Amino acid sequence: MKCYRNIFRALILTAAASLTQTVSAQTAYYIDGYHGGIWGHYPDWNTRFMADMLKKNPDWKINIELEPETWARAKAIDPAAYADFKALFADQSPNGRIEYVNPAYAQSYNYNISGESIIRQFSYGMKMVKAHFPEALFTSYSSEEPCFTSALPQILTSFGFKYASLKNPNTCWGGYTQVHTGELVNWIGPDGTSIITSPRYEVEELSPKSTWQTIAWNNSPQYINAAFTAGMPHPVGMTLQDAGWKEGPFIGTVQKGAIKNGYTTWRNYFGNIAKNDTREDWKVSQEDILVSLVWGSQVMQRIAQEVRVSENKLVVAEKLAAMAKVYKGVAFPQARLDSAWRTLLLSQHHDCWIVPYNGKPGDTWADKVVGWTGNTNAICNDIVGKASMELGKTARNYITIYNTTGTNRTEAVEADLPADFNAANTLVLDSKGRAVMMQFTADKTKLIFKASVPSMGYAVYQLKKQAMNTAKGANISTLPDGKYLAETDLYKIIIDPSRGGAIKSIIAKKLGNKEFIDQANARGFGELRGNFHNDGGFKSSVDNPAKVEILHNGPLQLKIAIKGTINGSDYTQTITLAQGQPRIDVTLNIDWKGNPGIGDDTPKGTYRLDNPVKAFYDDRNKLLAYFPLNLKGQKVYKNAPFDVTESKLDNTFFTRWDSIKNNVILNWVDVTDKDNQYGMALFTDHTTSYAHGKNFPLGLNIQYSGMGLWGRDHQITGPTTIHYALLPHAGLWDKAGIEAESAKWNEPLMAVLSNSQPAIAGRSLIQVPAGYEISAVNFEGNDMLIRLFNTGAGNVKSKLIFNCNADKAMLIELDGRAGKALLLRRSQAGELSTNITMPKFGIRTIKLVNARRF
Repeated sequence: MKCYRNIFRALILTAAASLTQTVSAQTAYYIDGYHGGIWGHYPDWNTRFMADMLKKNPDWKINIELEPETWARAKAIDPAAYADFKALFADQSPNGRIEYVNPAYAQSYNYNISGESIIRQFSYGMKMVKAHFPEALFTSYSSEEPCFTSALPQILTSFGFKYASLKNPNTCWGGYTQVHTGELVNWIGPDGTSIITSPRYEVEELSPKSTWQTIAWNNSPQYINAAFTAGMPHPVGMTLQDAGWKEGPFIGTVQKGAIKNGYTTWRNYFGNIAKNDTREDWKVSQEDILVSLVWGSQVMQRIAQEVRVSENKLVVAEKLAAMAKVYKGVAFPQARLDSAWRTLLLSQHHDCWIVPYNGKPGDTWADKVVGWTGNTNAICNDIVGKASMELGKTARNYITIYNTTGTNRTEAVEADLPADFNAANTLVLDSKGRAVMMQFTADKTKLIFKASVPSMGYAVYQLKKQAMNTAKGANISTLPDGKYLAETDLYKIIIDPSRGGAIKSIIAKKLGNKEFIDQANARGFGELRGNFHNDGGFKSSVDNPAKVEILHNGPLQLKIAIKGTINGSDYTQTITLAQGQPRIDVTLNIDWKGNPGIGDDTPKGTYRLDNPVKAFYDDRNKLLAYFPLNLKGQKVYKNAPFDVTESKLDNTFFTRWDSIKNNVILNWVDVTDKDNQYGMALFTDHTTSYAHGKNFPLGLNIQYSGMGLWGRDHQITGPTTIHYALLPHAGLWDKAGIEAESAKWNEPLMAVLSNSQPAIAGRSLIQVPAGYEISAVNFEGNDMLIRLFNTGAGNVKSKLIFNCNADKAMLIELDGRAGKALLLRRSQAGELSTNITMPKFGIRTIKLVNARRF
């Protein structure tokens, strides 16, 4: 239950009073309804209350975004009320009185999770709503929270939605959207899909003395007058009440003074009331979604990391299970995957992210996320283990490497060394009997070797008892001045222990020996720096020398541990590079002493709900990892669910609720020079914020400790561990394959040893063109569903290859509606192929009917 519910109760009287003032003889419209559910807030009497109030107020209409799991309990607790509400719900015509405007399983914010997760939020939620209300139509999308992301038009329309709202007038704690002129717009998504939308009007100002509302929350005279003056014939305001509020019709009776306020559903508003109103096209950028949470606080980091781990594990588990079904006839574990998805979706509930401390000790939202993602991970680990064993049934001297991405990969991979092998007598051979580059971990229990694995498939390698060939390759050496040189075939990297282990130089050999670090910048590359406001101000890792420890020294992989201190706390940054691998991996661990205050200095006890200045907004004072880049005229690109945005921000900094900027990093942010000749991408293991400005280098938010929303103290309670990666490149992000590299980073190659001779040395179930990402592969019965995301060229005919049998192929919508039939062709080798054309940033789902092995 949110801690701000009573604020609205107190303000309802203000709303009623304001409506008695003179406004206009014209009619304004109002979106009323309920938000919440059994996980957020839904008292057992609420179903009876809604049914009775609808009967008592025949002019009242409601829009609901109630968690779909709510209805099973409502039915069990009060079956009569459930039946009455269900009867009222049955009329789903435009004149009906109830519309389900957000059937997402757990009301996620959407912008902070993967695109595939958003799809499952809707698919699982709509299925459950339909189980209780078979007549339900999903026509309009609307949310009480800022549950928006730029790619929603494509997702919503594929689920059958016709309309959307970009308003969240009375719950703007976590943000709001940019304003736009006009009453309606055609919201254009990144792929070009359009959906009719009610925006936050240009006249819909943020409320004074508030950090949670716009003036549209109660159809105030100021708002309605401004809308009419701006030429809007049918202005609409909105509040979706928290379930448990007992006000009924939120702004009272329909007639208030000189103004008539008509309660309406969104379906009726768009389809009947405003259907002929003028609309402008608006291509909504992700930076038009003005959102902020307590980024950098340890509780937020952990939640975001836990969710990211489970997201990655779940799509991998589905893909491997699909491969096992096709190639080995193993039953697809749908029921177990459904359970895993359920708990992942619940961990993406917006309340987990905005009020993580709410709840009883041991059962806060943060605690729930640990349990929910734990269930998801346990199921996925079991499915992956069983599927890989079935696929790879190999002798102990064979290793099967699995690749679940849509890209052919050649990378360093780590595997356990079988008990009867040792570092003195082990070679790794590919399918043609050729020795591959390899090395051992320092403790000699694992081997690291270079593996080449086809897209969405596997490759088998053999272990042979023979002395390892000596090979030249990656190497770390100590320079005369005490610095360390780490060199691979791609990079020369110099590390300076005297400055806290900051990286002095990164030269990309195959990019014209380009130096990527700005040597003149005051900040060190990889430097940790933040405002420890209780300890004298800004402290930096470069203030003290660091110790450098070489963990792996080639010839394939280099691993270097940099151990230093910042403000008295020990940290270790472990840098990993590999021969032939462009990505530079970094794991940062900080072993905090106590709970230092980090960030803007706002004294405890001074938090006010109506004060727009919030300490956690200003990233400049948080502990950042800095990356000053030798790139002139810097431009910034960042990914979002099924989208990549070129930033238009001069800088990412703000201090006030009424000045929020979108500084969110989902998976990666990429900085290039003004001509897009060179760039460096930064990948992160969790959704957080980044920093950048004209005179401020790229920075990753590492830690905030201090006052958050509602005055809660976001403390440091233990060590911080963050995994990030850097990738220098040439060209724009799409030409450099940054999305593909992100997919590789999130779905690493997996090595499995098992117990029988391999029948086939390698397979590729699905081959897609460069620029295509395989978002998901799963099954419905015997039909294989393949979801693709295009980050390359748009509307170009592209060939897809399937290493399996199928009766036919077709495109389907996300709600299962059949689309265009696809022509399947068979090659002499037996592979099936088809052609597909889709726009850049488009997502498409292909159904292979009765998919099976050759």
